[in-house]
Amino acid sequence: MTNTFTMRTWDEKVVSGPEDGPRYAHAHATFTYSGLIEGESACDYLLYYPGEGYTGSPQTAPGFERIEGSVDGRKGSFVIRHDVAYGADGIRGTFTVVEGSGTGELAGLSGTGTIGGVSETVNYTFDHRL
Repeated sequence: MTNTFTMRTWDEKVVSGPEDGPRYAHAHATFTYSGLIEGESACDYLLYYPGEGYTGSPQTAPGFERIEGSVDGRKGSFVIRHDVAYGADGIRGTFTVVEGSGTGELAGLSGTGTIGGVSETVNYTFDHRL
């Protein structure tokens, strides 16, 4: 089984800083999941851009995402916390289920996962317990 999620919308706004210098932004995105997780989500990220000429490590962004749908056929919703690195070579990162965020048949859900890819459709892994 292939586990993927696909970006449906991305709305990003610079919060503070110049276009060519260090700045940070807020992004609100929606995704569709398939595979182990089936459903739709809303996600918010805080993004940092170092400005022109930066050659250091890829930047990381924290985020929270609420997924509504099913995990292994069990229906409900849950929230995950992201730590995502992004750059010219795509995105990669980890996520953790926020304790106590599961609803419906997903109450008590816990787990961690990874994401990675270079397009609007990204692969994920999810090691979970119910």
